Amino acid sequence: MAIFKGAGVAIATPFKENGEVNYEEFERLIEFQIENGTDAIIVCGTTGEAATMSEEEHMDVVKFCIDKVNKRIPVIAGTGSNCTETAVNLSKLAEEYGADGLLQVTPYYNKATQSGLIAHFTAVAKAVNIPILLYNVPSRTGCNMLPETIVKLCRENKNIVGVKDAVGNISQTIKTMALAEGCVDLYSGNDDEIVPIMSVGGLGVISVLSNVAPRQTHEICQKCLEGDFAAARELQFKAYPLVKALFSEVNPIPVKSALKMIGFAAGPLRLPLTEMEPENQEKLKAEMKKYGLI
Repeated sequence: MAIFKGAGVAIATPFKENGEVNYEEFERLIEFQIENGTDAIIVCGTTGEAATMSEEEHMDVVKFCIDKVNKRIPVIAGTGSNCTETAVNLSKLAEEYGADGLLQVTPYYNKATQSGLIAHFTAVAKAVNIPILLYNVPSRTGCNMLPETIVKLCRENKNIVGVKDAVGNISQTIKTMALAEGCVDLYSGNDDEIVPIMSVGGLGVISVLSNVAPRQTHEICQKCLEGDFAAARELQFKAYPLVKALFSEVNPIPVKSALKMIGFAAGPLRLPLTEMEPENQEKLKAEMKKYGLI
């Protein structure tokens, strides 16, 4: 059975002005998501700024989220690393804390061959018992996991169940699903591709948009799951300008600004990320207004 179907939020991590995690505001954001129909929470991914957290801090945030959600919806912990040993250790801890699943990004910077990717993810899968979603985002990692690799990993490891696809190449996505013959749970990793990816068998999205529009993102997915792609398409079109504004600078810079616009103390970003440029912030604000969020 799939870890979740629908819209899973790649949740942002609020920080205090001194740079510490703002757990009080993080709890508010978690409750906002659950109250507004989010189908799952993905904690400590790219949007959560896990790359600039210490391992201890990273896992404290994961545990806090799991404890606060308390099994009301699935929590998927981002525990990937470019070091296999680190990915294994973080994954074991997340399982111990009660995560419902793991999100494992392809190793970045050092990258890997396709054989290396198979060895890396297989090592993580053998270390835990909970389901794993692979995360393919070559624009960030410099490493593209090929369809044959994804399918092999899902076929040969019972707890590698699917992939977050942020490749931005629908032809590659279709090839993956054609080869998979049902063995890969597919999720869009891009908010502007929810409907296209779900139309070829995707189960939902792991979403940045959901941080500020959880109900609307859930609705796009729900229409797809019901087979009403005409209605889903219209909702996707309506969200498109806001999605573009949310990615006008590198994620999560815009979405943290957007969270502030709807009343969350999202706080600063950690360097090397910096605050949104004023002109882009104005464009984002205009799209937030058009979409009815402020």
